[in-house]
Amino acid sequence: MSDAIKGNILTPSGWIHGEINFDDRISAIIGSSADPALNEEVYILPGFIDLHVHGGGGRDVMEGGDAVRTIAAVHAKHGTTSMLATTMTAPPEDIDIALRGIGAAAAERRSGEARVLGAHLEGPFINSGKLGAQPPYARSAKLADVEKLEELAPLRVITVAPEIAGHQELVKELSDAGMRVQIGHTLGTYEDGVAALKQGARSFTHLFNAMPGLHHREPGMVGAALAHGTYAELIPDLLHVHPGAIRTALRCIPNVYCVTDSTSATGMPDGEYMLGRHKVMKCMGGVRLPDGTLAGSTLTMDQALRNLVGLGLDLADASARVSTYAADYLGLSERGRLAPGAFADFVVLDRDLNLKAVYIEGELL
Repeated sequence: MSDAIKGNILTPSGWIHGEINFDDRISAIIGSSADPALNEEVYILPGFIDLHVHGGGGRDVMEGGDAVRTIAAVHAKHGTTSMLATTMTAPPEDIDIALRGIGAAAAERRSGEARVLGAHLEGPFINSGKLGAQPPYARSAKLADVEKLEELAPLRVITVAPEIAGHQELVKELSDAGMRVQIGHTLGTYEDGVAALKQGARSFTHLFNAMPGLHHREPGMVGAALAHGTYAELIPDLLHVHPGAIRTALRCIPNVYCVTDSTSATGMPDGEYMLGRHKVMKCMGGVRLPDGTLAGSTLTMDQALRNLVGLGLDLADASARVSTYAADYLGLSERGRLAPGAFADFVVLDRDLNLKAVYIEGELL
């Protein structure tokens, strides 16, 4: 039995004023092109897709077990319809525990949960000199190491520091195997970044953070991203990246997509929480290590959308950056867009961009 919902619908070809018919997938969109500013009905946008999620609701991905399910339910309430559960740099046994939990959640979505598409392996194949908030367990890797981990959960994205010995070859091998390789937690040069892109790297992990910045005589990894990148993830909580830097990235990189990098402190009161093996403190909207280093965020994707619009993006552009571009990056043609045949993943927003409803594969939360 099909359902329907009416409003200002953002489709790949523009705004439609009409209705969506759907069950678990969209069967039809009926209506006519219209300027959504000319009527007072709700906005209906593609559901948000977050490719970098460490936690929420007091739970951390590295706990394993059912932690990922709790996290997926917390973020679903904020409009995230699909996500990648993201690991921390850690000893091998900790990563195995986390990936088993991710694998179980990815195999079966339960009612009220965002769809867990798989894992973003943010560590441990990073530079020990640029850990950021990652615990000190960085190490190099070979393809066989990654293949062993993929037996536990689908590895959709892997963050790699390309300057580490053997990692340029690893980037090519992972890319050839169909995985999305991102450059991050790196001390690599501009040249290292360009070389990794040529080997198949596709994106940059939390652009600007945990990588060498742009200097006019040493462009650094940020320079490689701005000059050559097609995709990059960015945390628009307005703490990790200055609005001017966000605008720079948006002008230079065609498909910047936004992530939360959210932690177990998301949706929780101020206090002490865990991020992998680190204790972190939530205070005044941020999450930090004892030395003041930013340690993930408490951002949710609905707030990310509002922040982008507050920076001056129109709603359609902002929507693409919290949904469509992430889907495109992963090669998911059936998510991140409202079109017949796509999954019925969408959010309903009022005129102030506050969430009124979330649908995940046709289920109303």
